[in-house]
Amino acid sequence: MHRDAQDAAHLLWTCRLAGTVIEALPAELRPRDTLSGHAIQAALPAVAERPVVGWKIAATSAAGQAHIQVDGPLPGRILDSFVWPIGATLSLAGNRMRVVEPEFAFRMGAALPPRAAPYAADEVLAAVASLHPAFEVPDSRYADFARAGKAQLLADDACCGRFAFGPAAPVAWRAADLAAHRVHATVFGAAGGVRFTREGEGRALLGNPLTALTWLANELSSLDIGLQAGDWASCGTCMVPLEVVPGDRVVADYGTFGRIEIGLAH
Repeated sequence: MHRDAQDAAHLLWTCRLAGTVIEALPAELRPRDTLSGHAIQAALPAVAERPVVGWKIAATSAAGQAHIQVDGPLPGRILDSFVWPIGATLSLAGNRMRVVEPEFAFRMGAALPPRAAPYAADEVLAAVASLHPAFEVPDSRYADFARAGKAQLLADDACCGRFAFGPAAPVAWRAADLAAHRVHATVFGAAGGVRFTREGEGRALLGNPLTALTWLANELSSLDIGLQAGDWASCGTCMVPLEVVPGDRVVADYGTFGRIEIGLAH
């Protein structure tokens, strides 16, 4: 492992643990390009001493890409310590994004190892074991993540925060129109009343959650990594992220795919 990549990953991990931010990585550790950003992210599991249990995709919508000034989606590693049970109450201490993102996530049943030829959507679908409603509570270690740039965002694990994965959807999801599948979210305040509601649909994820998963499979293949059997793959928010404050509770209703909720605390 390159020493600079390890040092940069260590600095970002220290910020994550402390709930602090930096303006940018120091010049001597700052990634010069996308590959350098990937190298820093790849050092994260060893620095954190935690295993990778899956992947996330950031910026799967045009609006999301414009917000963080990138030209396409970004992959990020999900470590085991990032995963919480559905129904849990997650602390927002140190979190400056303060949003919850209802997502479509997949659990891989078979590996999609690196190869020269791109994976087709039907091959990717065949490797999926299950579909799950999910939440991400993202965060960044940069004071102004929207202007950090693609390489630094990759280094910071693509704004990876914490995840809660719901139970597997009924197997009929395989015949459903995932692009048109609607999700209804409700944010309840500390007193129990509804603060606001929002809707989204699967097409927010690069046009279709399966398209997003296929992008991830091919992106990881190009990086000589690949997806493993058992990996989670959380494929991006299906709506404008939900603005939350401590005391809120978020419910996302995926209709026939299930209903999930989490709480937020100080």
